[in-house]
Amino acid sequence: MAGPGRPRAFDRDAALRSAMRVFWQHGYEATSMTDLTTAMGIASPSLYAAFGSKERLFREALGLYEATDGAPGIDGLNAPTAYGAIQAVLEANVRPRTAAGEPAGCMFVVSAINCSDANSPVRELLEESRRNHAGLVSGRLAQGIRDGELPADADPHAIAAYYTAVLYGLTVRALDGATEEELRATVALAMASWDAVLAASAQRQPVSER
Repeated sequence: MAGPGRPRAFDRDAALRSAMRVFWQHGYEATSMTDLTTAMGIASPSLYAAFGSKERLFREALGLYEATDGAPGIDGLNAPTAYGAIQAVLEANVRPRTAAGEPAGCMFVVSAINCSDANSPVRELLEESRRNHAGLVSGRLAQGIRDGELPADADPHAIAAYYTAVLYGLTVRALDGATEEELRATVALAMASWDAVLAASAQRQPVSER
C-alpha cells in the first residue's frame, strides 16, 4: 500500500502493453495523450516520468509489438524451405489481423498512416523497420538460392518486395473488414503464384535492397 502523500505505483509492463494497443489501433499521430493516459490508467506526469515522451513511449511500444504480437511473422522465416518460410510469414499475419478483440492490421503499417512531416522521426523509424523486415525476407530467399531450392538467377530482393507487398496488403484488407477466410484465400493465391514470381524475378534487372 502506498504511504501518505506518495503516488500510487503502477505496473509499467501492463501500462506499456495498453499503450501499444492504443498506438496499434489508432496510429501514432491520431493517438492523443488523453487516449494514452486513459488506457494506461495513469496521469500525464507519471507517463512522462516513466517513459519520457510520447515518441519514446511509442518506440518502446513498437519494440514490445515486435517481440510479442508481431513475432510470429518473423519466426516463420525459420521454416525449413524458402517456400515454407514465405507461406508461414503470410499465414502468421492472418489470424492476428482478424482476431476478436485485437486491433486490425500490422502495427508497423497502421502506425504510419497519416504520419506528417512534424513526426518524421517516427515515420522514418517505421520505414526503417519495414525495410529491415523486407531484408530478413530477402535474406531467407537468398539462403534458398544458396541451398539450390530456388533458381540461381532468381532475384531475392524482387521476390521479397512482392511478398512483403502482399503482407502489407493483408493489413489494408483487414482494416477494411476482410475476414480470416478471405485473407487466407489471398495468401493461397499469392503462394500459388510462387513459380511465376520466381521466373519473373529472373527476367528483370536485379533489384537492389534499399
